[in-house]
Amino acid sequence: MGTKYTQHAVGKRKTSVARLYLKPGSGEITINKKPMDEYYLRPTSKMLIMQPLELTNLVGKFDLNINVCGGGLQGQAGAIRHALAKALADTEPENRSVLKRAGLITRDSRIKERKLPGQPGARRKFQFSKR
Repeated sequence: MGTKYTQHAVGKRKTSVARLYLKPGSGEITINKKPMDEYYLRPTSKMLIMQPLELTNLVGKFDLNINVCGGGLQGQAGAIRHALAKALADTEPENRSVLKRAGLITRDSRIKERKLPGQPGARRKFQFSKR
């Protein structure tokens, strides 16, 4: 890896893990070696990713190179948002309070509950029969 990145962060959401490399630039966002518009077609996912940049008024100031794996596209977008918020908080300490107030630094720890053996679901039990 020949290019020098200023910041590196890891973000997580459900079963998705995103590794984000942040460097000063023109605002180019690459996710798994594809442009963001090619990787994400839904505008809500793009909005979710851009949220930390918009809150800190840094849109177009950094180039982002992101590797993300696991989960679905929405979970991956949440993981990218978490990684970006952590990276921006590390670059400038005054950004941390803004991002913390918006709840972007904290990892959303909601994951799917595991299914128990011998039962139809995580919470669902077989119907009780007295006789």
